[in-house]
Amino acid sequence: MEKPIVTALLAYGMSGKVFHAPFLATNSGFELYGVLERNDKKAVLDYPKIKSFASIDDLLSDETIELIVVNTPNNTHFDYAKQALEANKHVLIEKPATSTVEEFETLLSIVEKVNKKVFVYHNRRWSSDISSAKKIIESGKLGKIIEVHLRFDRYRSAIGVKSFKENPLPSSGIWYDLGSHLIDQAISIFGKPIKNYAYKNSYRENSQVDDFAFMHIEFPNKVNVFITTSMLVADAQAGIIIHGTKGSFIKEFCDEQENQLVNGMSPIDANFGIEKPNKEGKLTYFDENNEQITELVASEKGDFNQLFNELHQSIRYNKSFSIDNQQIIEQLKLLI
Repeated sequence: MEKPIVTALLAYGMSGKVFHAPFLATNSGFELYGVLERNDKKAVLDYPKIKSFASIDDLLSDETIELIVVNTPNNTHFDYAKQALEANKHVLIEKPATSTVEEFETLLSIVEKVNKKVFVYHNRRWSSDISSAKKIIESGKLGKIIEVHLRFDRYRSAIGVKSFKENPLPSSGIWYDLGSHLIDQAISIFGKPIKNYAYKNSYRENSQVDDFAFMHIEFPNKVNVFITTSMLVADAQAGIIIHGTKGSFIKEFCDEQENQLVNGMSPIDANFGIEKPNKEGKLTYFDENNEQITELVASEKGDFNQLFNELHQSIRYNKSFSIDNQQIIEQLKLLI
């Protein structure tokens, strides 16, 4: 039996508990081996066999560990990823990868020297809503794509308790936090951006970081993508709207995987990633007889585990990883 990739987390907050540990613990390609917990030892309550490290130095010096998940506050990503690479570990960095293009390019230069790999965690490429939209675009039913609207909204008027998200630190604010997901999705579908216009600002009382952001991105073939994210949307708008020369597709922003993980569902549960009923997208298009057709399109099954499958294949067999590092550079150019 093939040896799984021995993996350690650098934190066990929501990211570690919800988005990483359940997959590392159930995917046969990985062994959830360790976690950095300086104070409260919470991971061992969920995973009794896990090894808890009190310091980053102790964790990085453990030669058993092959892969480090850098799921710490955004402004620490570069420093921890650099340390992990220099300790001869592969690295998976939570989005956003780093605060600047220069930082990420520095990591790539270290990768070349140490012969290890760095990956960026953009799980929402495998959400049910964007997977459905991709399939419809590829079907050709919409014709040539003219405009795409992607939204990621919440209503949280109060200032959050996580200081690294609410204080004016590098890569704080909603644009880096949620906007990075939408930019990544757009680049994954349409390729390298040609030009863009962006606006961001803060509207919550006493907010020190942006809590609203908008960007218009032009892609090849005259495709226009409009990205919006806000912390003050009480009535959430459609998350995906696509208009082409032959039709339109409208889809509510929804993917059940996060809710399922928060509620304790295992990624290997047969119902994992299946959207709730009555969440279908609406597809309207004109057929070859120029007759208008309207269809309700059931969502694809969401599957964040595909990211981990690709990660395993890349580390063990040098296969390609969908989230290409050149795409990350293009993404960071738009985030700054």
